[in-house]
Amino acid sequence: MSDLKQTFSRKSMLAGGAALAMLGMAGGAFVGQSTTPAFAQDPLTAPESTRQPVADFADLVEAVSPAVVSIQVESRSTPRTMSNRSFGGSGLEDLPENHPLRRFFDQFGDQFGQQFGMPGERQTPRTPRGMPRQQSLGSGFIISADGYVVTNNHVVEQGDNVKVVMNDSTEYDAELVGTDPKTDLALLKIDVDHDLPFVNFTQDAPRVGSWVVAVGNPFGLSNTVTAGIVSARGRDIGAGPYDDFIQIDAPVNRGNSGGPTFNLDGEVIGINTAIFAPGGGGNVGIAFAIPASTAVAIIEDLKQDGQVSRGWLGVQIQPVTEEIASSLGLDQAKGAIVAETLDTGPAGDAGLQSGDVILSVNGQEIADSRALVLRIGEMKPNEDAELEIYRDGEVMTVDVTLGAQPSDGQQVAANDRNGGGDAGELGLALSSGPDGVTVAEVEPGSEGDQKGLQPGDIILQAGGREVSSPRDVVAAVEAARENGRDAVLLRVRSGENTRFVALSLNA
Repeated sequence: MSDLKQTFSRKSMLAGGAALAMLGMAGGAFVGQSTTPAFAQDPLTAPESTRQPVADFADLVEAVSPAVVSIQVESRSTPRTMSNRSFGGSGLEDLPENHPLRRFFDQFGDQFGQQFGMPGERQTPRTPRGMPRQQSLGSGFIISADGYVVTNNHVVEQGDNVKVVMNDSTEYDAELVGTDPKTDLALLKIDVDHDLPFVNFTQDAPRVGSWVVAVGNPFGLSNTVTAGIVSARGRDIGAGPYDDFIQIDAPVNRGNSGGPTFNLDGEVIGINTAIFAPGGGGNVGIAFAIPASTAVAIIEDLKQDGQVSRGWLGVQIQPVTEEIASSLGLDQAKGAIVAETLDTGPAGDAGLQSGDVILSVNGQEIADSRALVLRIGEMKPNEDAELEIYRDGEVMTVDVTLGAQPSDGQQVAANDRNGGGDAGELGLALSSGPDGVTVAEVEPGSEGDQKGLQPGDIILQAGGREVSSPRDVVAAVEAARENGRDAVLLRVRSGENTRFVALSLNA
């Protein structure tokens, strides 16, 4: 970690990291060598020789804090808050008059603002044009001696003026280098005539259960330090197509957005982005951070081009459910099934077809549709990808040269779409149409209804074959039964979207 790395190392954490290591070894030996249950003992009354050491993060915090900054944003519109990314609203304004925190918020109410959204958000005097200006606070951290600063996109996205405030209260005007809304990352640059303290990203994925330390500006309280553990990895919270969050239990609140979470080596494992606050409350021990593995590549793109360039396959996909797997004859429900290929796109040009199940990309197994989105998103335009696919009962490979993701909002792949449809006993009344078989009616409570089919949906294929009449659909159902399948697979168009629907034949 350059100068910072030399200031702080594992060697200086004997009271913390080494102590924790001894704790782990001692605990492991006890469990492995004895069947006698262990009981908790009051550490204050326990013999001194048996007292457990306590983790101490002081050296770590002293080393990394100079690189953690406050982000001040001024705008004419209300900025998004950490909580808006998924979780919770206000609630502090409803404190009873006799609540012990009421005096605190009455005293500092103008600092924290009336909305209690982004910490520090407040309305300042109106501009000459009469528009109220909003000021908000977030967090960030310096990643290079020449002044590159990382934060969240939602912290700065609506800002007219952005300032970076150092640990010693020195302020700098910041230039917005680039943002990536899909991962909620932003890169700033401040101009200085001297080297700044900075921190590095870790090269290793954190282990669940490992200690972490978060530093930021919750509620505008600069350089607040909290500690906890990694609770989980790979979380999808519905914030965007590339969700792959680290979940931590270190207390994180509004204003921590964009701030770093460190491992015990003083390396950044993630960027704090969202919290879970049911009922509009504060921290409940569930926070989410963008992993370093995601951030490093994004930030490098932003530094080079001011934007992120991702690979693009040009397909709509959905997960392979147990019913879809059964209808296709797949042994396991895995991979991503192609619902439709775009008329012009890399997948169509390479011969990928509707109904193909993508099992791996360049030898890396694809567990589900989300995994495919992440994998393709990690690759670059014009990069070659070897896809292993399942088609008509056989496994084969298709070589694809990825394109550049269009700027009009088309995504690498559509998100999960569920639905359903078939005839007769499946609760559907069908009619012939110009493009396929139209669903005329859906019986309430039927298999078709439960799978989300609606009047007006068009069945394009049944059992892997194109259909043009209700008889074709009925024949596909009978053929699926004769082949011992538990479900029949339909390809259905609903409005502008095309999806696969597996209807159970045992309903």
